[in-house]
Amino acid sequence: MKRFAVLLLPLVLVLAACTTSNYGPPQLGPDGKPLPKVYRLGSADEGRVQFRMLDAVNALRGARGLSTVELDAQLNAAAATHARDMAVQNRPWHFGSDGSSPIDRVARVGYRGRLLGEAISETYETELETLAAWMEEPGTRDVILAPEARDMGFAYHQESNGKIWWTMVLGAPGAPGYQPSTSVASAPATGLRPIEDIAAAAINLSQDEF
Repeated sequence: MKRFAVLLLPLVLVLAACTTSNYGPPQLGPDGKPLPKVYRLGSADEGRVQFRMLDAVNALRGARGLSTVELDAQLNAAAATHARDMAVQNRPWHFGSDGSSPIDRVARVGYRGRLLGEAISETYETELETLAAWMEEPGTRDVILAPEARDMGFAYHQESNGKIWWTMVLGAPGAPGYQPSTSVASAPATGLRPIEDIAAAAINLSQDEF
């Protein structure tokens, strides 16, 4: 299984490269270091970005023989709420400024399935580069590849300086509440607190980490 996982990541990286080919030479800051390559998103890009992420996630899941997931309007709403709220708080973590947890946010939008996990990120990179980074982390990878996942919510919020806050939520049919996937439950220890972190890594991505 580990060998197979290694073969999957280049697929996402190749897809990500397709979104960054128009950047041109890197610009240097006053300190001589490259400035972040800003991936500008407009209001009309939301649907395109969501479906590109959906296609990439399903390509990874299909390569593992897993069922596909579908975008869920309620989970999209929960993800969008948290992406904006992380920007307000200026930190990537799983709790809202009102103290809400991912379980609370999913319940508020009326999702009737089980919450499997939430993946978050603060970055200047594209959605597919962010997916590639999530796939390198055991916690977020296991959420994305959860065998029982059927529903996905995905959203972002971009600040005026170009920084993007990404949120992905995975769910499955069943009684409302939080139930991590079996693959997450059996994953090696990664320092995550199952309920507080909802079986996902709070990743603070920077240009140097790619």
